[in-house]
Order: sequence, then C-alpha cells, then structure tokens
Amino acid sequence: MCNLYRMEKAPEAIVAVVRELQWPLSFPEGIPNFQPRDIRITDRAPIIRAAPGEGLELVERRWSWPAPNGKPVYNFRSEGRDFPWGRCLIVADGFYEYTTPADPAQKRKDRWLFTKPGEEWFAIAGIVRDVPAVGEAFTMLTTEPGPDVAPYHGRQVVVLERDDWGRWLDPRCRAGEVLRPLPAGALAVEKAA
Repeated sequence: MCNLYRMEKAPEAIVAVVRELQWPLSFPEGIPNFQPRDIRITDRAPIIRAAPGEGLELVERRWSWPAPNGKPVYNFRSEGRDFPWGRCLIVADGFYEYTTPADPAQKRKDRWLFTKPGEEWFAIAGIVRDVPAVGEAFTMLTTEPGPDVAPYHGRQVVVLERDDWGRWLDPRCRAGEVLRPLPAGALAVEKAA
C-alpha cells in the first residue's frame, strides 16, 4: 500500500487549479508554508475539504491516525463503504509503490513513482477523522488496482479525475460513483532513486 507520496508544488499551484475550477477557497489557519518533499506517515500535509457554509478550505493535517492496536491507519479500503462525512482531497503530485527487486542480492525494494501526465498535481480521495490522541488526521482510500498500478501492487490509492473532485466532496454523492481505479494510461510510472 502507499506509505509514501510526494508534493513538490507550492501552495500557489494548488490555489491556481482550484481557482481555475471556479471554487472559492479559504485558508482558515493561514496559507500553509510547506516545503516540497516526500510525505511520510504521520507527517502533516495539505488537504482540501468542504468549508463550513460554502466553498472549500485548504488546511494541513497529519497523515494517519492510530488504530486500537497502535499501528497507523494510513490507507483504508473503500469498497462497500459510503463515507457520508469527513471526505477530503489529498493534494499530491506523485505516489510511490514498491516491488521486490529482480536481483536477489539487492537489499532494498525497487521504488516506483506514479504521476498524472498533464496535471501539475492531482487529488487522492481521503477521509478525515478527529482522533483524541492526535487531533484531526486523514487517511487515503484504496481500491482494486487499475491497469497502470496492477503490475506493481495488488491495491492502489484512489486518484480522482478532476471532474470527480467536487462530487467526492459532496456527501450526497454515492462513494462508489467516484471511488474507482483510473483507466489504462492515466498514470505514468518511472523507477525512482
């Protein structure tokens, strides 16, 4: 499962795309000041969610909350669930999957970077929960792998098409209508260092 993703774009790039979609965007905690980086489990990272009233808000929250056994919940299966509250867009410009190396002498797994060609950044479907131990935290939703991810992993995060961003944030939309793998060729993959 995805346990590392990337966001190298500045907040201005996020704002530009949201404005292009003609959605009002607010910053209730100020404009985030995040550095371009790989984002690891428990890091704070940018998400977009419905604002109270109208419009959207961009905030930073922790990636993962602790399960009852203490392990981090960083990915969550979407099949058969509707998620009537807490929906968010996780802002990313790439995510990683790992495979066993072809050379058995190689100690580390091969790391593969998935991006969405033609888009400066994309949105992964997520949910936010308020957990007493950590406050508000988000997790990525997963589904069966699409043709671009299947050769690398048996599951994949739900990368939403731009036309589905607003639908995902609308709790009246049935989750199954938008939580699905992308068609072949929608994601580019390259071996990462």
